[in-house]
Amino acid sequence: MTTFHIQIAGQVAQVHALFPSTKDYCCRYATDLPPDLTVTVTEEDLRSQQAALDREAQEEGFRRRVFTDPFLERTVIQEKMADHLLSHECLLFHGSAVAVDDMGYLFTAKSGTGKSTHTRLWREVFGARALMINDDKPFLRLETDRVLICGAPWSGKHGLDTNITVPLAGICILERGKEDTIRRISPEEALPLLQKQAHHPPDPCLQALSHALTDRLSQQVPLWHMTCTPTPNAATTAHNAMRPCPSFAITQLA
Repeated sequence: MTTFHIQIAGQVAQVHALFPSTKDYCCRYATDLPPDLTVTVTEEDLRSQQAALDREAQEEGFRRRVFTDPFLERTVIQEKMADHLLSHECLLFHGSAVAVDDMGYLFTAKSGTGKSTHTRLWREVFGARALMINDDKPFLRLETDRVLICGAPWSGKHGLDTNITVPLAGICILERGKEDTIRRISPEEALPLLQKQAHHPPDPCLQALSHALTDRLSQQVPLWHMTCTPTPNAATTAHNAMRPCPSFAITQLA
């Protein structure tokens, strides 16, 4: 058993992990601060997680994959953290997020649409101005007057993430197309996909909390739909539309 502390979206977890590699995986988020919760992983957790991934693959029509125990452990920790953070108005969300000039931009879509390709283009276009927040599942912290987007170690197959927290400028739903066009959409139009991409715990009470936070998220941040090409022009088009006006308060947090 390996024990360490990590800080995710302002909450500190004391993690009791089965594998030393898990501590290495989470090292960018290590802290010496006292914990707000304890996360312990058991062999039963690993088997339950594999079964849950099997069900998900069946529902989505994907081929079943047998995952390594260290991978399953990291996923268990992610989900236990996500469950805890719901009560702190923080939502785990499936998407690829990039920061430019200390402002976050989140792109979501059905799997295989090209979210990672799109944020890679942002990094190519904006160079040193751009930082990858998380390429798979960032956390969104809802405050009274803004939403903050937070890095986390669970960042997909490419492992692209940064331990930063910045204001979220907006969420964009991507769709492949032959030209680059972007438009504002209403919460009602965006909400079905936002609900699908948000963290859904099996516990009914936590599910209700997740749905409420997602609904609130749709009301608090600008929402966009973009049809895009895999070219640098797509990044420029998206940024020109989504970047906030100069009066928008930009505050990067430690």
